[in-house]
Amino acid sequence: MNLTQGLYSSTIGKKILMAVTGIILFGFVVGHMLGNLQLYLGAEQLNAYADKLQSLGPLLWVIRAGLAFCVGVHVVAAVQLWLRNRASRPVRYRLFRPPEVDYAARTMMWSGPIILLFILYHLGHLTVGCLHHDFIRGDVYHNVVTTFRIWWVAGFYMLANLLLAVHLYHGLWSLFQTFGWDHPLFGRARRWIAIGFAVLIGAGNVSLPLAVLAGVVR
Repeated sequence: MNLTQGLYSSTIGKKILMAVTGIILFGFVVGHMLGNLQLYLGAEQLNAYADKLQSLGPLLWVIRAGLAFCVGVHVVAAVQLWLRNRASRPVRYRLFRPPEVDYAARTMMWSGPIILLFILYHLGHLTVGCLHHDFIRGDVYHNVVTTFRIWWVAGFYMLANLLLAVHLYHGLWSLFQTFGWDHPLFGRARRWIAIGFAVLIGAGNVSLPLAVLAGVVR
């Protein structure tokens, strides 16, 4: 217990927790995107996929609880690290722009809360349906298409997913560093891996509201 508490109280321990929970959440994001892309296959395919998820019953709620726990740990560790960094330097640098601290890194502390608010809105909107103007339980295709026909809702979803892509890029890039996988021989490769995943996930998620707005999906 003392070893666990000591690890969590350390900076590297918090970073490891963020990395581990980040990997779990990243896996969910990829799976969620692949499931949502079935929108292009039509109502029957997408609704059948949603029915399969619901058929998991109590297991689905266990998975949701696990994901919620990972989000909570990820957020708490991130805030604690941010506060610790600020406390270590009460007087800010006049100019501090090292090459490894790029735009994605500098915006992590505000992109993270926005993404968290988006997740809560998304749950109330397309999972629970309390924020949807024409929600039909069990008809996921209808719920998605009718909501993305509203331009400002579609725009909000696209903006949130672009922020998610930027967040994922920095998260994946820093994950390699946390685990010590930052050798000069493959330092450039890890950046391109992070960029590649961020672009694929961002493009896949943004394409859905864009396709509805453009009339490709009706």
